[in-house]
Amino acid sequence: MRRQIPQVGVYRMAFVWRICLVAAMGGLLFGYDWVVIGGAKPFYEPALGIAQQPDGIRELMQGMAMSSALIGCLFGAVLSGVLSDRVGRRRLLIVSGFLFTLSAVGTALAGGFVSFNTYRWLGGIAIGLASNLSPMYIAEVSPAERRGELVSINQLTIVIGILAAQIINWLIARPVPQDATLEMIRQSWNGQYGWRWMFGAETVPASLFFLLMFFVPESPRWLVKFGRDEQAWATLDRVGGPEYADAELAEIRATLAGEEIARVRFEDLLEPGVFKVLGLGVVLAVFQQWCGINVIFNYAQEVFEAAGYGVGDIMLNIVITGVVNLVFTFVAIYTVDRFGRRPLMLFGAGGLAVIYTALATGYYLSSQGLHMLVLVVAAIACYAMSLAPVTWVVISEIFPNRIRGAAMSVAVFSLWTGCTALTFTFPFLKRALGAHGTFWLYATICVAGFFYILLRLPETKGKSLEDIEREIVD
Repeated sequence: MRRQIPQVGVYRMAFVWRICLVAAMGGLLFGYDWVVIGGAKPFYEPALGIAQQPDGIRELMQGMAMSSALIGCLFGAVLSGVLSDRVGRRRLLIVSGFLFTLSAVGTALAGGFVSFNTYRWLGGIAIGLASNLSPMYIAEVSPAERRGELVSINQLTIVIGILAAQIINWLIARPVPQDATLEMIRQSWNGQYGWRWMFGAETVPASLFFLLMFFVPESPRWLVKFGRDEQAWATLDRVGGPEYADAELAEIRATLAGEEIARVRFEDLLEPGVFKVLGLGVVLAVFQQWCGINVIFNYAQEVFEAAGYGVGDIMLNIVITGVVNLVFTFVAIYTVDRFGRRPLMLFGAGGLAVIYTALATGYYLSSQGLHMLVLVVAAIACYAMSLAPVTWVVISEIFPNRIRGAAMSVAVFSLWTGCTALTFTFPFLKRALGAHGTFWLYATICVAGFFYILLRLPETKGKSLEDIEREIVD
């Protein structure tokens, strides 16, 4: 029997919003750090000698430069899995803030290809930590009825970070002649200084996140796991009052047997019920990346060049895609606790399959112009209101309390493995299959994802984390 929970009106939402927004700044930095490289790419490649390399070596170096942060994400996800259930969510988010700051400064001052990739790798570790811990922390402090909305705020800040990177890149970059050679770009202000300012601008929000995280409480569910019930009750009281705190504390205790307190073992993930849920989380996480939308963000230059746009137009088009991404993320925030997780995930998978098929056909027919931009924008809109935020909501709420940190780290590690593979292979796929063949491949993956979601994903809307655990795992 489901427990009775307080009405929304008794929640102290000012406090909840405040701590969730600070935690969600990890998402903002994740979005900025992840996408800034796409706008800087036309300028740092000539500056670092990448674009001047022969075929084969050039693609390898492009893939390494674009993937170094993503490889760091894998390390960050593993680090989060090893430590988040031991040292807490808050401390690791503080560490991620420090690494974001260090990466921003170091990349901006990079003297060559190796140092560039080293600092991008450190930023990737920060992304791996924040992408795992920010939505998990928000899910663990949020009231059940508002959890989807609040966890989606993390996706909103990711999108704001993406848009901020796109706008800053556009504002920093000076006009480039359509017939500019690689040497002209390398010698230009963009090639000497502009791309460095694009990366360095992240220092301001990164240092702010690092400082503000010292002023948020630890997750009450992590505190109970380590027997610190009084501190957990105090935080829950600030969320919903004494009755809410009593009820939540009892629910959390019920899912943590005494011998499991403060014990974290990855072999627990192999228990039959847990392993089934872990598989669901891993598949959804990988599908969010292999649906292909991130190619548009990371390789915007190539995508828009194939549609017939020059460098100057590309920078503006990238900003347009960021605005659309932001607007439709608000649609997801409004609908995720109203329509539910499953319908939005199905809409995203099916919609992208249709749009990619049309986009691939356009590339196949060498079609160029505004209609191709419209298709790209439609794909981003579909993704922004479905798979982008809702996947993070689902994987932050389906795992049991006692191993949530470890389980989510495996899902996030899988997500970044998928993203790394997607980003690294795109230059080779585009060369082998063409833009049309690559997007037909992504359309096929979206069809497969649609049927997996249809058959395997249960609805979690409006349920407490403990109710979800009992229904899915037990």
